[in-house]
Amino acid sequence: MAPLGLLLVLAALVGAARPVAAQAPSAPSPRSAPAPGQVLTLPEAIALALRQHPSIRAAQQGRTAAETRVPQAQSAYFPTLDWLSSANRSRTFFSSIGRGVTSTLFSTGVEGRQLLFDFGRTGALVEEARANFRATDAELERVRQAVVLNVRQSYLVLLQARRLVGVAEASLQRAELNLRSARGFFEVGTKPKSDVTRAEVDVANARVSVIRARNAVRLAETSLANALGLDTTPELELQDILAFTPALFEPQALLQEAFRNRPELAQARARLEAARAQLAGARAAFGPELSASAAYGGSSAEFPLEERWAVGLQLSWNLFQGGFTINRLRETEALVETAQANAETLELQVRTEVEQSHINVVEAAERITATEKAVESARENLRLAQGRYDAGVGTILDLTDAQLSLSAAEADQVRALTDHQVGLAVLERAIGRE
Repeated sequence: MAPLGLLLVLAALVGAARPVAAQAPSAPSPRSAPAPGQVLTLPEAIALALRQHPSIRAAQQGRTAAETRVPQAQSAYFPTLDWLSSANRSRTFFSSIGRGVTSTLFSTGVEGRQLLFDFGRTGALVEEARANFRATDAELERVRQAVVLNVRQSYLVLLQARRLVGVAEASLQRAELNLRSARGFFEVGTKPKSDVTRAEVDVANARVSVIRARNAVRLAETSLANALGLDTTPELELQDILAFTPALFEPQALLQEAFRNRPELAQARARLEAARAQLAGARAAFGPELSASAAYGGSSAEFPLEERWAVGLQLSWNLFQGGFTINRLRETEALVETAQANAETLELQVRTEVEQSHINVVEAAERITATEKAVESARENLRLAQGRYDAGVGTILDLTDAQLSLSAAEADQVRALTDHQVGLAVLERAIGRE
């Protein structure tokens, strides 16, 4: 081939091999909030969070990055091709003749190299990359499940907070009614001044409880907005789903489902496989590497260049590297043992989470039944205490105690309902359900 033609071919090869300019990362889509007045159901809230929460986007990009490492590792199976061109001018002084000689050398060409055999080092790198990709795939699922659980918990806690505001406001109304009654009895002389002051204290305490309950609502609203991935805290209209639905579970079936579905376990198994691949690569490092090479080009002191080519085989065997290879082997052996122990530890942790979550669900269901009876008894007790006080035979202390008992029973009932539904959400997360 003529030198000029060779240069044109090489230029074309280089132009074709130039990497395409990377596209700038697209800006994340704006985070949308529910429209004002729209009732946000729990499934809608979960879908909104899965669509826009930044933690999911981060996990998705981590998965994409890990996916690209697989073809990166596989690239060692393919030949490499380089274009090399140089122009050198040098001057050498020869004392024997008392003068210097100037020389010029131009060269250009392509060189290719193909790995033939490396005792499994490349295969180990590929398997490690694949295992790490499976780990990031499981990590994405773990993040998704964590986002879903956070939304469910935050949604239910906000419903609880709003119901507790109602409990606190009802308690305040009863306290204000008692204060009016105490003042009326005092004015006609049937009750002492101490009844009025006690009723005033009860009203003040009830107002403090209302303030705290309303503040808890604001805090719960910010938590739900965060769980939804919103950058503001709008007023959210929610569907009140705090109700008791009995649920029965078989503990052994729950454990089996958890061991099948928990993404953390899949991630731990993938990391163990990656560690084993690292160990295989460390063992393969003790063997030689065989590759083939070829070069074609031209070189000369002036144009046109003189054609040259070469082909060959190279056998490379590292005989000594200051102990690096053997210590790398020992390191990877330790990494395998660590990954195995971590997987076993995680299995114990999952078992504990499932068992504890099931216990909490059962306990919350029992509390719901108990609080229903407590509320019923507290209401009857308040009715009797109110009647005795209005008839002039009861004390303000009896009436106050009855009111506090009813408020506490109503609050306990709301918390038990919330704990049961939150417990169900935690249990489903513990067994790997989204």
